Amino acid sequence: MNTMAATRRPWTARRLQRSAGTALIYVVLLTGAAIIMVPLWWMLTTSVKRPAEIFAFPPTLFPKVFRWQNYPEVFSKAPFGLWFLNTVYVVFMDLLGTLISASMVGFSFARLRWRGRNVLFLITLATMMLPGTVTMIPRYLIFKELHWLDSFRPLWVPSFFGYAFFIFLMRQFYTTLPFDLDDAARIDGCNILGIWLRIALPLTKPALAACAIFTFNSTWNDFMGPLIYLSSPQKLTLALGLLYFRGPHVTDWHYLMASSTIAMVPVIVLYFFAQKYFIQGVVFTGVKG
Repeated sequence: MNTMAATRRPWTARRLQRSAGTALIYVVLLTGAAIIMVPLWWMLTTSVKRPAEIFAFPPTLFPKVFRWQNYPEVFSKAPFGLWFLNTVYVVFMDLLGTLISASMVGFSFARLRWRGRNVLFLITLATMMLPGTVTMIPRYLIFKELHWLDSFRPLWVPSFFGYAFFIFLMRQFYTTLPFDLDDAARIDGCNILGIWLRIALPLTKPALAACAIFTFNSTWNDFMGPLIYLSSPQKLTLALGLLYFRGPHVTDWHYLMASSTIAMVPVIVLYFFAQKYFIQGVVFTGVKG
């Protein structure tokens, strides 16, 4: 009995140590999450506060009176609905161009054999080393000569010519597919376009979903592009239109936070519904290089 009790004590001690370590990790993670959530909580509560209560001291965690009319008043104070539709249009066109160009070019780099393929792929990857600030002025001058300023075309037309990161991502995924599928399709009389549409694309849904999520997030929150190319108030996007509520002297913080909350909702919904495809796409594209 003494021997069994002696052997049980170290096992119990190790178990307590593991439990204490796990509890400490959870406490640290919950503390960090609470700190990160403070700005989000301030935005949500400010969106339903009265202007006099926003900077009250001591600050209130909950509004004394919930002013829900801040949200409908956002649409009457500014053409917020039109800005929302403008953003949806730009995001849709950018998504369409990115998915078509990245899947086609990635398929060519991964599945076809043609002279200069590896050299051109290296040049494509090299463009990722150029910061956006380097190409900002040349792109502006090109769009100015095309008379595309104050239009949506500079925001989505470049996506139809492909982005190096998404081409690389799709190419990595295509290399994981067995080439026997292509040979079987050719035996059945399928051409290159048919192999891409009927064989490759249905098997690359996780990678396409990852490209779509990255594109949606970056385009929906894009501020610099609309700031450079758009000038008419009716053509603004959400990221740029939020500045309407922030003046040089007076800032309508309750309207700004309400509009920011509305603009944030589609991103949160996309995250909850598409996180599985996003993780699956990132994992699969890194399996084989």
